Amino acid sequence: MQMTLGEVLRVTLSGSSHGPFVGATMEGVPPGLVLDENTLTAAMNLRKTGGTYSSKRRELDRVDWLSGLESGMTTGESIELRIPNNDARGSDYSFLPDHPRPGHQDLVMHKRTNGEADLRGGGTSSARMTAPLVAAAALLRPWLEAAGVQIEAHLGAVGTVEAKPMEQCPVRWASTTCESLRCRDPEAAERMAELIQTTKASRDSIGSRIDLTVSGLPLGLGEPWFDGVEPALARAMMAIPAARGVEFGHGFGVQTMHGSEHNSPWAGTAEAPYLTGERPDGALAGLATGSPVRIRVALKPPSSIPQEQVTLNLATNTQEPLIVKGRHDPVLGPRGVAVAEAMAVIVIADLMLRGGFNRD
Repeated sequence: MQMTLGEVLRVTLSGSSHGPFVGATMEGVPPGLVLDENTLTAAMNLRKTGGTYSSKRRELDRVDWLSGLESGMTTGESIELRIPNNDARGSDYSFLPDHPRPGHQDLVMHKRTNGEADLRGGGTSSARMTAPLVAAAALLRPWLEAAGVQIEAHLGAVGTVEAKPMEQCPVRWASTTCESLRCRDPEAAERMAELIQTTKASRDSIGSRIDLTVSGLPLGLGEPWFDGVEPALARAMMAIPAARGVEFGHGFGVQTMHGSEHNSPWAGTAEAPYLTGERPDGALAGLATGSPVRIRVALKPPSSIPQEQVTLNLATNTQEPLIVKGRHDPVLGPRGVAVAEAMAVIVIADLMLRGGFNRD
């Protein structure tokens, strides 16, 4: 399986949802980066379960740095990190592999591995695997910020409830509901909370969207064709469990626009050009323009829902009722905010190194 993200800076995942740990190996990280514990703690808390609108699985998410750091500073050698799984509950998945869940990878992974995969909690496809990605990104983020790169996301939508764009909202978080949902728009956050609670009461789940902005990219960053800024980010975002769509800039709205509306003229000087107009593209032909890169990531409703579904039982070859028990999120966007930010950090850090935009 392909578990590695990046080319020069490579992050390779390991472990599984209900094994002893989840982890990652980081290669190509420059020496001399200092691990900021406050950045790490904030990132892990942003992703953590156990809140009002998430799974009740409670993991400490303690990150153990096993190699590649000396006195909190990267050495240039490979970095291995592990996060123990302390609250796994394998008994919740006693129906597997015979009765695979609708909407999950249970059946296809079972067939692909000839029955050898650990399917509990999604196994290696679980959202639990995003924890080491968030930890890896926390190590890299201060380096990017020192280079002027800012990466910020919030919950942009739940169902039909839309938040305002981040630039029109208070700095996070304006209320406890905003903090719980990772949404910067206080009014929208309250309506999102009501919708999620109503959905939970009907034993169902609901879809959501993450809005992400990457700003401060150096002009010309990117590796066209296939690792341009947008293709590289799109690949990473679509790897987030449950991602079903990615939009950049005006997104699918471009189909109704004319070129005269969409084009953004250049201004400034030869030494310091910049794009003008409303929400200009953050990348052209895969190369950063200096304008913010605006991304929207749509997430499907969580597939594990506590209501009866009729689906194939592999042991009997008949469709039979299945009620999925256990601890599951009613909506994925709130915890996905940390993951989308982490994916962007890793991708941009890799592109910075590949393009020679290093910290020196």
